[in-house]
Amino acid sequence: MSIEHCVIIGGSSGIGLATAKRLLSPTMKVTITGRSEDKLNNAWKSLGGTVGKAAFDATKPDAVRHFFDGLGPFDHLVLAASGGRGLGPFATLDLADIGSGVDEKIKPQLGCLQAALPTLNKAGSVTFISAVSAQIAAPGIAGIGAINGMLLTVVPILAVELKPLRVNVVAPGVIDTPWWDFLSGEEQQAVFAEYAGKTPVGRIGRAEDVADAIAFLVSNGFMTGQVLTCDGGLRFAA
Repeated sequence: MSIEHCVIIGGSSGIGLATAKRLLSPTMKVTITGRSEDKLNNAWKSLGGTVGKAAFDATKPDAVRHFFDGLGPFDHLVLAASGGRGLGPFATLDLADIGSGVDEKIKPQLGCLQAALPTLNKAGSVTFISAVSAQIAAPGIAGIGAINGMLLTVVPILAVELKPLRVNVVAPGVIDTPWWDFLSGEEQQAVFAEYAGKTPVGRIGRAEDVADAIAFLVSNGFMTGQVLTCDGGLRFAA
């Protein structure tokens, strides 16, 4: 029985952790990474202590290179490093937040892929995580939409440049994850209720919904250069 190995950058919570749970199987070994050792250990325990783990800051290139240099050959890379910069009305948006958002999310995802290339199986896959903010026209998301749009632009280019390695991106909608913890509990519930009312499927997403989309891209050998939007149809109604 052939066993493959998937590395999930940002696998200690939210979509990354749900993806680890979804992919882990007798034929798929999983390694999760995260900045917080405590969060990473809690995630590792929730997965039954059966996965690999490594605590490092993906915004630090030296730490990224050290991790991949010591990892050895592997088959799939899921890039779930996230960020929340760039929200707010454009007229008052601090444009420095766009640069900070690139540093927080885009450069870590691209940097991890670059460092992984020498040992990543060329018959394997890479899955970036962007967001539907790059695909909808709604007030207050110009900054974060610009940040996430970078990944939608670069993926088809990388799919051609890095072939036969498959490169795809998932664009989640409003998903109930710790990403929303900058809001109080009451504020979160109000936002979730508002978006559930706008979304054709009548609810917001779960991390498991996005994990299913990622698992599809990891497993389907005929998918590359694609944007898989997992938003319950929000982009049609927002």
